[in-house]
Amino acid sequence: MASQAFRLRPAAEADFEPMLALSIRVMRPHLERIGRYDPDRRRARMRKQFDAGILNVIEADGAMLGCVGIEQGGDAIEIHSLFLAPEAQGRGLGVAVFRAIQATHPGRAFAIEVLKESPARRFWERLGFVVTGEQPFDWVLHRPAD
Repeated sequence: MASQAFRLRPAAEADFEPMLALSIRVMRPHLERIGRYDPDRRRARMRKQFDAGILNVIEADGAMLGCVGIEQGGDAIEIHSLFLAPEAQGRGLGVAVFRAIQATHPGRAFAIEVLKESPARRFWERLGFVVTGEQPFDWVLHRPAD
């Protein structure tokens, strides 16, 4: 199923609580499976990325469908916190968001950390990412530059 039209815009302070709630809605089941769900930790992690100015809202028709962090890393563009509302998943939106990010960073490599218990690893591998490292709770994936 094709994704609907969307736009990325820098997150504003008013977006923080809705983005935090979305991240909890998306991540909580995966974090609970490994005994790592902690609402204070989730808030602190989201706040750190928010305060760094790397978070963007994914929206369509005035509604927040998700968020994504985009950070200029050394050798690669680092993607963080790609959270899509469950009702927006499985429609091609995640691929469209990545392709939009890729288009604004031509010729660059990309990196992302994915929670080991998350089905997101398969999503990123379909986009050409490969596992290049392992942390206690995350896989580290990279996609080479085109």
